Amino acid sequence: MTTPAPSTSAPAAPQVGELAPDFTLVDQHGVDVTLSSVRGHRFAAVVFYPFAFSGLCTGELREIRDGLEDFQDGDIQVFTISCDSMYSLRAWADAEGHFFPLLSDHWPHGEVTRRYGVFNEDQGAALRATFLIDRDGRVAWQEVRGPGDARDFVAYRAALSELRQASPAPQ
Repeated sequence: MTTPAPSTSAPAAPQVGELAPDFTLVDQHGVDVTLSSVRGHRFAAVVFYPFAFSGLCTGELREIRDGLEDFQDGDIQVFTISCDSMYSLRAWADAEGHFFPLLSDHWPHGEVTRRYGVFNEDQGAALRATFLIDRDGRVAWQEVRGPGDARDFVAYRAALSELRQASPAPQ
């Protein structure tokens, strides 16, 4: 008689309206960064990507860097997350001129990425996923794509514009 293996299914990605899992991760400079630090004040864009220095990820992070006013300003904070080490992210940030937080979910490997339901077990890396979080800490919009499938920045910008119109900045 065999005993069935315990279920090891990963949690599903948080859906629109659900509370986004909080996290504290180290950035490329070794500083702890916490999602809930912006709760009540700003929107958050949580952007998962597979690998620093890879072609598609480099292009996507350049899109964020070059259009930073769409991703980070007084009303929104961008948090980019990969399972790369802090040291790799620092080298990549220096090489690419990224001055927004590049967060390392390296150890315990992929813990936050798993809580968001976007860990690719086969590659040991994040899927391409973007979560737009409202000021109350709830998911307002999300997009999850496979490793080789580029994200839709037009859709992200439209969702952010819609959220800003529906929830103007607090006075």
